[in-house]
Amino acid sequence: MKLRERSAGVVPLRRTPEGWRVLLLRAYRLWDFPKGRVEPGEELLAAAVREAKEEAALDDLRFPWGREGKSTAPYGRGKVATYFLGETERAEVTLPVSPELGRPEHHEGRWVSFEEAARLLPQRLQPILAWARERVAGSPPA
Repeated sequence: MKLRERSAGVVPLRRTPEGWRVLLLRAYRLWDFPKGRVEPGEELLAAAVREAKEEAALDDLRFPWGREGKSTAPYGRGKVATYFLGETERAEVTLPVSPELGRPEHHEGRWVSFEEAARLLPQRLQPILAWARERVAGSPPA
């Protein structure tokens, strides 16, 4: 199958006294992590960081688990999304207005537990969520 589009995104994580929280964004009925199209010549991680800032105003991301991403299986018309595991201290969810749309790209953003994320995310993102959960398993909460 020929790849028609590459996307890159971040699985944003935040330490809380109750444990790790994951930021999910909702557009209509679909929940996802911040992600978007990789521009020509753009590195995957750079695209992921840019999209997290554009879609959720995350401008303090750190990558303590490394800079290796995990890709989805091809979906839609051969699209593949690669996600990176990033940590933020930002608790407030901000959905900036997209200059192209004149409104935010998403309808809602929410910090959730891994358990709630597993209930909300589509099947194609379950392996990404499992990968993220496994990577942070040894990292203590706040």
